[in-house]
Amino acid sequence: MEEAKKALEVVLGIITEALAKGEKVTISGFGTFSVRTRKARTAVKPGTRERIEVPARKTVAFKPSKELKERI
Repeated sequence: MEEAKKALEVVLGIITEALAKGEKVTISGFGTFSVRTRKARTAVKPGTRERIEVPARKTVAFKPSKELKERI
């Protein structure tokens, strides 16, 4: 179990480093991770109806592979 945990940590570290560089990461039969930039926008706080500016930011996106979609 410890070996599996260490292996997963290594894989996640590699994926994280690649995404930090702006690269796409594809895992065959599973899907693709990529970095997307969200535009700045104006939002409204539900409780107060106050308008606030939400700055542009980067986010991680995941697109499942066709094989994964079929299995689910």
